[in-house]
Amino acid sequence: MRRRVVILFGGRSAEHEVSCASARSVMDALDPERYEAVPIGVTKDGRWELMPGGPPVLPAAGAPLPAVTEASGEEVALAQDPGARALVAGDGSRTEIDVVFPVIHGPFGEDGSIQGFLEMAGVPYVGAGVLGSALGMDKVVQKVLFAAAGIPVVAFEPVHEREWEEDPDPVEARAEHLGYPLFAKPAALGSSVGISKVHEPGELRGALALAFTYGRKAVLERSVEGCREIECAVLGNDDPVASIAGEIVPKHEFYSYEAKYLDEEGSDLLIPAELPPDTLDEIRRLSVAAFRAIDCAGMARVDFFLSPQGDVYLNEVNTIPGFTKISMYPKLWEASGVPYPELIDRLVELAIERHETERKKGTGLR
Repeated sequence: MRRRVVILFGGRSAEHEVSCASARSVMDALDPERYEAVPIGVTKDGRWELMPGGPPVLPAAGAPLPAVTEASGEEVALAQDPGARALVAGDGSRTEIDVVFPVIHGPFGEDGSIQGFLEMAGVPYVGAGVLGSALGMDKVVQKVLFAAAGIPVVAFEPVHEREWEEDPDPVEARAEHLGYPLFAKPAALGSSVGISKVHEPGELRGALALAFTYGRKAVLERSVEGCREIECAVLGNDDPVASIAGEIVPKHEFYSYEAKYLDEEGSDLLIPAELPPDTLDEIRRLSVAAFRAIDCAGMARVDFFLSPQGDVYLNEVNTIPGFTKISMYPKLWEASGVPYPELIDRLVELAIERHETERKKGTGLR
């Protein structure tokens, strides 16, 4: 019996276009003999559109980026009656569904918002729950938790927009304490959107202005000069496992949005990364530790900095990692012996397993 899988993509964040490309890859990997894909695009104002043709893909360099619009398909909504697990169209017709695969990167998709909505509706979904998603999205809070768990992180300082506007001097002093160069980032966004490398104090104002266009909280982070960027993938619920590690070698100054998605020559992905066995073991151990520290589930990509001296620093955890054909998460699992279609199978099964466990706990069923 085929499972009907809703692939949810687009959304209201600045990562809308990247989400479309990730969703296209997920849909193409679903075995049609085992799954019926139901692609639902979310417009930038939050409307759900049924798109039988599937998600658009990122075009060639220089072409306009794809987006879900109101003209993309028929508007649908998630049925609100408990236990319905159905989509409702404007004419009242209903389509029953089995599981949702959210591929919405950033706020309103990766931050616990859609996860809470699906929890309320009683629908199984792939990936972390409300708490894990929220913690995975907030770079400041997750770093505090990682440090408390004994996981090494790069020195950082949170900055609230209001304090910067009212009295920038203390913020500038904290930046001086971190040292230049440093990075200024939105505290709750991904895909390198809104990130600036700040080489000197005169660049700080512009960098924070950019970061604050995406949210009211930013983070300043010391730059580990000469570092290597290492990534590891984690899969599982209560007993998560880590993949081999890969390395990103950006050809831009850092691993920017352009290098990730718009410039096919913007970076090299080295899989597996050339690492001493002890360093690889430590990265895999820290990946699982970070996964557990934020109460993650299903999947996560864990990003690290490796200093020239061999010190490992956790950068961040991504609870809905990129799934495009050049994304690191599926490539790491493929190199670890789990091909893309099997990876999707496992994620769907983990989603249903977690939902059934939580449902029984919530109702007293055994």
